[in-house]
Amino acid sequence: MRRWLPLLAALVVALAPLAVAAQTDGVPAVTIEQTEKGESWSVSLQILALMTVLTLLPAILLMMTAFTRIIVVLAILRQAIGTTSTPSNQVLVGLALFLTLFVMQPVFNEMNQQALQPYLAEEVGAVTALERAVEPLRGFMMEQTREADLGMFLELSGTGRVEGPEAVPLTVLVPAFVTSELKTAFQIGFILFLPFLVIDLVVASTLMSMGMLMLSPMIISLPFKIMLFVLVDGWSMVMGTLAGSFGSG
Repeated sequence: MRRWLPLLAALVVALAPLAVAAQTDGVPAVTIEQTEKGESWSVSLQILALMTVLTLLPAILLMMTAFTRIIVVLAILRQAIGTTSTPSNQVLVGLALFLTLFVMQPVFNEMNQQALQPYLAEEVGAVTALERAVEPLRGFMMEQTREADLGMFLELSGTGRVEGPEAVPLTVLVPAFVTSELKTAFQIGFILFLPFLVIDLVVASTLMSMGMLMLSPMIISLPFKIMLFVLVDGWSMVMGTLAGSFGSG
């Protein structure tokens, strides 16, 4: 330890002027300048904004994309088949995430072309890039939102009638979009539930007529439901139906 003390002392003496210079001539933490391209934010403020967006990313993924409809339908499908833990939650979330990326790819490409690339090329400011990035998401949500749900939230918020879709505030559009997505997801889930419900009823009636009341119908119906789902290529049908359900509002 004694051998390292002179080296540490020399290092402190060498770095002291740099520390003083950083305190006197350092870049201000928060600066906003008006330029021809809009507002220019300092690096520290940009990092703070980026960390804030990353914190809100799960909420944005759930409330402003196709993820909610997909994960709800997959959860209802698993419940209908009767396999309460297969596929696992991790598999369902991963499948829903990548199917969401597939569905949202045109929207993300438009956001990249209109907002991200001009911002990286320093053609627009941060505020302008954010406004441009929101527009594709707004268009996607408007296509999937029912007029009744949108009208209800407009009335609840006291906004009243608006001139057009671009005049709808995000604070109104997002809950209306989520409400419509949940309704659509439950409609699709109801349709998926029917054939499996029929199998459960047939198996339960058969066991009751045979007097086998002590045998659980779920034990007998589960293999038939899995066999039916595999024979009709159920996963491909469900994935295709979910992806196609976003084709039109």
